[in-house]
Amino acid sequence: MPWFDLPLEQLRSYRTETREPAGLDGWWAERLAQAERSTRPPVLTRYRPDVYAPLEVFDVEFSGGRGDRIRAWYLKPAAATQTVVKFIGYGGGRGLPVEHTLLALLGYAVLVMDTRGQGGRWSTGATSPANSTVMTTDITRPEDYYYTLLFADAARAVRTAADLGQTAQVATAGASQGGALALAAAALVPELVTVCHADIPFLCDIQRAITLAPVAPYTEIPDFLANNTTLIPAALDTLRYIDCALLARRITAQCLLSTGLMDTVCPPSTVFAAYNEITAGKDIAAYPYTRHAVPTAHVERQIEHLRRFLPV
Repeated sequence: MPWFDLPLEQLRSYRTETREPAGLDGWWAERLAQAERSTRPPVLTRYRPDVYAPLEVFDVEFSGGRGDRIRAWYLKPAAATQTVVKFIGYGGGRGLPVEHTLLALLGYAVLVMDTRGQGGRWSTGATSPANSTVMTTDITRPEDYYYTLLFADAARAVRTAADLGQTAQVATAGASQGGALALAAAALVPELVTVCHADIPFLCDIQRAITLAPVAPYTEIPDFLANNTTLIPAALDTLRYIDCALLARRITAQCLLSTGLMDTVCPPSTVFAAYNEITAGKDIAAYPYTRHAVPTAHVERQIEHLRRFLPV
């Protein structure tokens, strides 16, 4: 795959042309307030101490968007004082705890949020798992859109993690769709998120992405709108409410992002669109020959960044 997007020097100054909806902060405040009004206490069930001890692992059920019950894993090392909330990429679910032990071995508690209605493709899920495509689910009404609910789930996951860890600050982390959720949660509950790691993040500068990315998941939207032409204005309006390039302006956490300059799934200009809107402390790794993936060396860079800004 050749370089197909803007050259790096232009990426560093590229800004989204999508206009932010009027009253976006109040709109999201109401979505989160609705979720809060429906909240019930989380339920934790110890999971397989015969396998994971001395690490404590819990199967968690907490209230997400609309009060819907969402599943998660909670991995807790002895004497852990800091927590990372981890989000999963498109089509995947929380999987098994063994897939998320690295940060726990380094002394961080980890809450791994399952993804509602996904987890049927490459990683198993537990919250209504399905091998589904969700990009156009209820796309004509921002209040009902699938990603509005998923972003609310992510914000509630951060609050749940802070409560479980009895801490005022957590980190968010994820790749692709998980990177979008890490950014969204950092933007929607900035008072709780002190570090944000968003790798190759999805759902940034979406109106550009759906005309540029040649492969799924973004292509689900133009494929749908190609024939449903009367729905185009409403769909594009909805996408503005969950565009992380717009929400990123609210982030106060220390951020580390990554992008691959040959990424056709989440084109690099869309990632830079979000990065360039962040006014908090930030850094980005732009890998010139990487597609939709993160080099292993980047993980060490993330750990160093996490230890610097959220030490255990």
